[in-house]
Amino acid sequence: MAGGILDTIGLLTVVVFAIPVALFGAEHLLRGEFVAGVGFLAIAAGMVAIEQYLVTPTDLPSMAAEKTVGAVAKTDEDDDQD
Repeated sequence: MAGGILDTIGLLTVVVFAIPVALFGAEHLLRGEFVAGVGFLAIAAGMVAIEQYLVTPTDLPSMAAEKTVGAVAKTDEDDDQD
């Protein structure tokens, strides 16, 4: 799915908050605290994954608009295939 500028800014914001959590997890791994280190790394990865793949209520209007435009506006390529 192609993301717009707002999606990119949202992902960048989440990454900015996930980096300290990942660094904290890496620090725990270097100290030998395996469970805590892996846990914090999983939390950081989960933060980014949730932002990327979870549909939020603010995403619904743009998804509806994309489907509506796709159904109403046909390109010349779409007409040739029918």
